[in-house]
Amino acid sequence: MKSDLFSTDHMAQPATAPGMTLQNIKSIKYVVDGEMYARQGAMVAYRGSLQFERKGQGGLGGLLKRAVTGEGLPLMAVKGQGEVWFAKEAANCFIVDIDQGDALTINGRHVLCFDPTLSYEITTVKGAGMTGGGLFNSVFSGYGKLGVICEGTPIVIPVTAQAPVYVDTDAVVGWSSQLDTSLHRSQSVGSAIRGGSGEAVQLMLQGEGFVIVRPTEGMPPCPAAHGGS
Repeated sequence: MKSDLFSTDHMAQPATAPGMTLQNIKSIKYVVDGEMYARQGAMVAYRGSLQFERKGQGGLGGLLKRAVTGEGLPLMAVKGQGEVWFAKEAANCFIVDIDQGDALTINGRHVLCFDPTLSYEITTVKGAGMTGGGLFNSVFSGYGKLGVICEGTPIVIPVTAQAPVYVDTDAVVGWSSQLDTSLHRSQSVGSAIRGGSGEAVQLMLQGEGFVIVRPTEGMPPCPAAHGGS
């Protein structure tokens, strides 16, 4: 049987080492040797001896907490030995290497999977209050790889002390955790009374770091919570 479908660009290659790699721009492959974590419903295929365990409110002791955010981040543990592929609604996938001393704040709906060496917690977005992006976000620190998804091609904007950045709360994906956050109102009261511009309030980020935004303000579908994945 012959087709471009069977080219090496599309073919899954044999595992060479445990851990996370990009299968392609739309999916992440994880070679499991022990345990790792992913969002529920994100598994699209696997081979080997693996178990998928849904995690409730308690999480995995002090390491893993279930995210009870505006968007929700239902998590599962994947245990055993084998290979598993993750994807979500054909969103673009990226792998972030987090080193000791780093911390990344990310909206829960953009988390796909992560190494068990990463510490994970839910924190209040300081100064943001109840915004469209949610009152809580996920903060990852420690060391390891984090699989991130984004609808479309993301924009990464540097933030400096001299140049704060203002982002739509529905478009923000994540930012350097050391940045200061607050709400910024760019629309006058009179303009709001007359109907407004649709861009009344943004999240302002100040300090030294970066912010990631996606090229859409629409809400993605709610995460699936079906079957063994």
